[in-house]
Amino acid sequence: MSGEHNSSFDIKGIWMVFWVLFAITVLEFILALVIPEAFIAKPIKNVIYIALTLLKAFYIVAYFMHLKFERINMIYSIILPTVFVLGVIAALMYESDYWFTLR
Repeated sequence: MSGEHNSSFDIKGIWMVFWVLFAITVLEFILALVIPEAFIAKPIKNVIYIALTLLKAFYIVAYFMHLKFERINMIYSIILPTVFVLGVIAALMYESDYWFTLR
């Protein structure tokens, strides 16, 4: 054995993911530091930040945590509970002022 690791994800793929993550980060910095809020409203900027951050999280989870190469059942066992927990957090935040408005 030569000690080489046989994988479908090689150095070229790692560099591709690096450049994608780098480009997304550059877009975030340009959005934050170059584009004034008079041109793009702050709520729209926040939505763009969230979308770009979720895209970066997708790339990190898919490639560096090797989730892209897993079976679909494994992916669902990770994604579905995460979506459920985020839904519960959103519902709790939406209903959080109920006790204050009860009086």
